[in-house]
Amino acid sequence: MMRVLLTGAAGFVGRHLEREMVDRGHTVSSIELRYPFLCDALDFFRNDDRRWDLAIHCAALVGGRASIDGSPLGVATNLALDSWCMRWLARTKTPRAVYFSSSAAYPVALQQPGDIHRLVETDIDYDKPGRPDATYGLAKLTGEQLCQYAAAEGTRMTVLRPFSGYGEDQDEAYPFPAFIRRAHEKQDPFEIWGDGSSTRDWIHISDLVGATLAAVDQDVPGPVNLGWGRATSFDELASLVTAMAGYRPELKHLPSAPQGVHNRVCDPKRMLDFYAPRVSLEEGIQRALNA
Repeated sequence: MMRVLLTGAAGFVGRHLEREMVDRGHTVSSIELRYPFLCDALDFFRNDDRRWDLAIHCAALVGGRASIDGSPLGVATNLALDSWCMRWLARTKTPRAVYFSSSAAYPVALQQPGDIHRLVETDIDYDKPGRPDATYGLAKLTGEQLCQYAAAEGTRMTVLRPFSGYGEDQDEAYPFPAFIRRAHEKQDPFEIWGDGSSTRDWIHISDLVGATLAAVDQDVPGPVNLGWGRATSFDELASLVTAMAGYRPELKHLPSAPQGVHNRVCDPKRMLDFYAPRVSLEEGIQRALNA
């Protein structure tokens, strides 16, 4: 059993992690980043000198694709947050830490239309990293590099790069829960941002949590992709969701809506060395439809 500091426990990943760690008997203390009114996590990292056995840093401003594209300065707050987190790790000599990076840190040049390039951890070269996805990806790429300095000060760092996490209680700013709501309402036509051909790699929240804690248990340093390696287009996702909801609507594409990179799919081999995901996309859809 450990004393764990968890940032971002009110967020999608954080609240599931907190629940699982408490169930395992760990003592979890949580702090949040509340923007634009209060930045509690920033104040904490600047001023607090307590020491935990493990710190898991999930807190970040994301808010879905519309926020990533529409509020770049807000998202850039993550640069300050991660910087102060790493200073805190070094100052307090925290022995273990997990940093939640993102698949957005990968070069956008590798995620273009055409043959799908399954992103492998070595596709990010810190000396010549390539342009990441917007200020959110830039902040995560910078955070990964800052992890190396925290490690040099004595903190054993685990760096995780989750792909498209989803689940039954995710905010509708993200595409998966938005699709589930439209299916529940039997919307016809069924709206899809972009032309529907963009692909993503979906991983259920229970597997994100399971892989994270397995990485902690086995002291995996990372960086490690968290995903299935299964490319699913938004058209395919819509077809799965609506078929399982019992109807076949017309798909209405919104080409002017924010849609991000074209293909974002991982090579999961490194993760499979210590964790195998359990919840298929089809099972995850059914769980969400039944919720």
